[in-house]
Amino acid sequence: MHSQFRPCIDLHNGQVKQIVGGTLHDTDAGQLHTNFVSVEPAAYYARLYREHQLQGGHVIMLGPGNQQAAAEALAAYPDGLQVGGGITVDNACEWIGRGASK
Repeated sequence: MHSQFRPCIDLHNGQVKQIVGGTLHDTDAGQLHTNFVSVEPAAYYARLYREHQLQGGHVIMLGPGNQQAAAEALAAYPDGLQVGGGITVDNACEWIGRGASK
């Protein structure tokens, strides 16, 4: 059995981050701990995933302030990434129009 790599871009305050599980809280931002904070924007990783033909990935918006970075990532890899975090029946078509895969 082969494992399949699923690329992921986690966004927090517009930055790509790897957050330590259980440390992201709506009420206490001081509790946030990260393993990694990228100097590169989300679109950089989306282009990298596209160039290497990685499929089945997603962009996750963890809280507010991530819409621009998510939109740029989707534009860099149209129909190549799903998007999550704050997606509703009212805005889903807008995100698909920005390049999110279905």
